[in-house]
Amino acid sequence: MKRVTYQDLVADIAPEINECFPWDVEEKLESGEDILFLDVRENHEYDTMHIENSLHVPRGILETAVEWDHEETEPELVKARDKRIVVVCRSGSRSVFAAYTLMQMGYKHVTSLKTGLRGWNEYDLPLVDLQGNTIDPQLGDKYFANKLLAYQRKPKDWVE
Repeated sequence: MKRVTYQDLVADIAPEINECFPWDVEEKLESGEDILFLDVRENHEYDTMHIENSLHVPRGILETAVEWDHEETEPELVKARDKRIVVVCRSGSRSVFAAYTLMQMGYKHVTSLKTGLRGWNEYDLPLVDLQGNTIDPQLGDKYFANKLLAYQRKPKDWVE
């Protein structure tokens, strides 16, 4: 059996969901469309910077956050099955999985933000910190830059 990679999984699921670019979302917001931004990144990522008024539900608890009677239940999200939802993460991959999950769980108008918050920031759309202060886009560029450490890279002699 062939080993499947993370990127393979994303590529397999992406055709099953709707994706949009930051400029598409900006256009919808300017036309007055009511959008719920769902940020599925980890707590420390969200706390550093996020889209103002976005709902934060880490990917790891999404399935229980969308239903009643769980410690992770997020009432705003449970009630949003017919609302327009744009799912966001750092680069647009985790949001693919989250959008797919939401669709399987009965959400009708779900879109994943292609390029994630990295692209949102590059397009100079606003991000805020935990206190609501606007983040300078240059700071966002530094934060979203790839920070792979040497030990995280595949060794040249690695055989699969």
